[in-house]
Amino acid sequence: MESLYQYMWKYRLLGDSLATVGGRDVKVLHPGVHNRDAGPDFSGARVMIGGQEWCGNVEVHVRASDWFRHRHDSDPAYGNVVLHVVGINDAVVHDRSGGVIPQVVATFPESFVRLYARLSENISSAACSGMLESVPPLVVADWTGSLAVERMHMKAQRVLDTLRHLEGDWEWTCFVTLARSLGFGLNGDPLEMLARSLPLRILSRHSDDLMQTEALLFGQAGMLDTSLHIFDSYYQTLCREYFFLARKYGLRPMRRDLWKFARSRPQNFPTRRIALLARALYGGFSLLSRLTADECGCEQARSLLDWSLDGYWAEHLDFDMPGTRLPVSLSASARDLLLVNFVAPLVYAFGVARGNPEQAERGLDMWRELDAENNSFIRRWKASGIPCRDAMDSQGLLQLSKEYCDRNRCLECRFGHFLLRDAAGKGSPLSSWSGNIRP
Repeated sequence: MESLYQYMWKYRLLGDSLATVGGRDVKVLHPGVHNRDAGPDFSGARVMIGGQEWCGNVEVHVRASDWFRHRHDSDPAYGNVVLHVVGINDAVVHDRSGGVIPQVVATFPESFVRLYARLSENISSAACSGMLESVPPLVVADWTGSLAVERMHMKAQRVLDTLRHLEGDWEWTCFVTLARSLGFGLNGDPLEMLARSLPLRILSRHSDDLMQTEALLFGQAGMLDTSLHIFDSYYQTLCREYFFLARKYGLRPMRRDLWKFARSRPQNFPTRRIALLARALYGGFSLLSRLTADECGCEQARSLLDWSLDGYWAEHLDFDMPGTRLPVSLSASARDLLLVNFVAPLVYAFGVARGNPEQAERGLDMWRELDAENNSFIRRWKASGIPCRDAMDSQGLLQLSKEYCDRNRCLECRFGHFLLRDAAGKGSPLSSWSGNIRP
């Protein structure tokens, strides 16, 4: 039932003008981004409460008392909740400083609940998924190819935005982009924050000492505290090294609660990803020139991403948490994901920045050479009859799902446009096409 309330809030079906249980007017400026991992349900929301604008997180529950049942009152991740949306107002919720969190009671007609029950199984699917067999292969191939290029532009633009923020330092930009990609979505944001908070010139000064490199990274990540793991000599050494280096360089660590352990597989814990990032830095970081060299293809790039953990992290899942039979390097599929999300966009962005279209095209060529990803988005499209043969196809379909389907942009989608024209009796001359074409 909670997903119903989240759905109503996400698509603004509760209306833009609401009221708190205390009678203050609430105007929804932006509902925020739906978070499906640990933490508040929506982040980056903007609401006007009693005439004052608030930016922060929104939490949604069936009952207000679920706040305590889910133990949000003791979780620092819920410290920036600015609005609590509930179905039943059976409790008053306070923030960590003792203030009352404004609360809105969601109401909607019973007819909507009945309709929602019929549609709920397909909320996360494309609205047109049962009608795509009528779309000609030429339209499918042309649209997915265009979407893949659109997605590459978006990824490359993020690299170029990072480059501008880092004042044209390409090697640091490469490091930040790598760090984000090593988070594989779940911990991408905090890993990017970590890489941005440590200038590469500082890390380079200590890259010949793995312990100091790890100390800088773990300390900056907010994971070092001398009062913890007091019998773990490795951990205590990291603490001493970081506190010395932090004073030397004037460093301020991140908050530890930014990291997500709950939904990570143990071998993918952020601690192990940070240890792998230290390995990438060890001996000096010069990945950019090798990845952007003309002779560097997918196979060469895979070998450049083949870092291995040894010592403490070959035997531990987390600090003071030994493990057995742990993978010491990235799997082949994980390295291919780095090629898709890190190497190809970096190569493309480097070509764009240098005005070299051949270099930029090499980024797209990498996608054409790599196998398609296998995730829930791609499996749904395949089940709808849409072919997906390589990473170029899968990236196009991911772009379609995230930028069009999830945002209800059916009128801007070529599938939607084709189906609407067909339904209006103005079908395209391609309606009878039954060939098989590839962009």
